[in-house]
Amino acid sequence: MSVLDADDVQRIALSFPETVEKQRWGHPTFDVAGRMFVTVPDDQTSFAVRCPRLEREELIAAEPEKFWVPKHEAGSNWVRARLAALEDADELHDILIDSWRQVAPPELSADVGR
Repeated sequence: MSVLDADDVQRIALSFPETVEKQRWGHPTFDVAGRMFVTVPDDQTSFAVRCPRLEREELIAAEPEKFWVPKHEAGSNWVRARLAALEDADELHDILIDSWRQVAPPELSADVGR
């Protein structure tokens, strides 16, 4: 199995309806309907997605080797995931589609299957 990378994040994110890529803070971000749902920061070994804070704490507690939140993002509704810790592209897809659905218009997300 090969380790997932930032190109995999880009490929999967852009496969979702009406997703556009933008540069913010010097790195790639992905939006739907003008709202960001994923970014690939810094050294591109991880990515950040939207995640309700209550669920975020559960994720981090269950899989701390996979998920974490930098101190400067502690007050946000975002979580980071390490690409090398993911099982496969299906898991990456599931994480990205969950974040996408949090900001996509309902009529758009209704058409996207699992």
